Amino acid sequence: MIKIGIIGGSGLDNPDILKNPRFVEVTTPYGAPSSGLTCGSIEGVEVAILARHGKDHSIYPSAVNSRANITALKEYGCTHILAATAVGSLREEIEPGHLVFPSQFIDFTRKREVTFFDKGEVVHTPMAEPFCPNLRALFAETAKGLGYDYHENKTVITIEGPRFSTQAESHMFRGFGADIINMSTVPEVNLAREAKLHYASVAMSTDYDCWREEEEPVTWEMILNTMKNNADKVINLFTTVIPKVAEQSDVCKI
Repeated sequence: MIKIGIIGGSGLDNPDILKNPRFVEVTTPYGAPSSGLTCGSIEGVEVAILARHGKDHSIYPSAVNSRANITALKEYGCTHILAATAVGSLREEIEPGHLVFPSQFIDFTRKREVTFFDKGEVVHTPMAEPFCPNLRALFAETAKGLGYDYHENKTVITIEGPRFSTQAESHMFRGFGADIINMSTVPEVNLAREAKLHYASVAMSTDYDCWREEEEPVTWEMILNTMKNNADKVINLFTTVIPKVAEQSDVCKI
């Protein structure tokens, strides 16, 4: 049975988007997840929502217990994860307010627990296609139908944070081939892959990082303002995509 996990914030933990909402406390072998699960249904599909940085946004990026978050959703029975994330744009054409559906990631983190297989059996998980292509296609098809500006097949680089990049780093990441930058996708995506969950991300471009020198350098206030103005796009996209997930056959090889 299809059951959808949502990881994010920006109004996505609002129980009003769910039918028969209820709150479920969860514990895992990896400790407590960032939040309990807000559970209910959308168009007949069971959904569980988890706030990545806590309900009060009190967990800084490197302290997010991604192993507990993924395990909590897996143990609740989720088969798919839709993740929302704010990103900086490293490309001129990805403007603030645009949505991006990444297909690849670059891991530039250093401090995080990045695998479930650190003890006992050693498992080398294939990661050539880290994001579920079926979910990515559904996001693109739906965004097009809704008239949203979006970009497909882009690469996200995840940095440690909580500080933003220097100009030198921002130019370096562009040279790496990254298109967008954030502090949250890794290790979420690779842990979901290890847990054999279908995972895809909706990235909302909030700024141009600091490589575009004619632009004001990114600030947290700038990010919050863009997210506030565009959060309804992500909510609408998710609530429109979720019924479609249950109707289609997965092509993702997990």
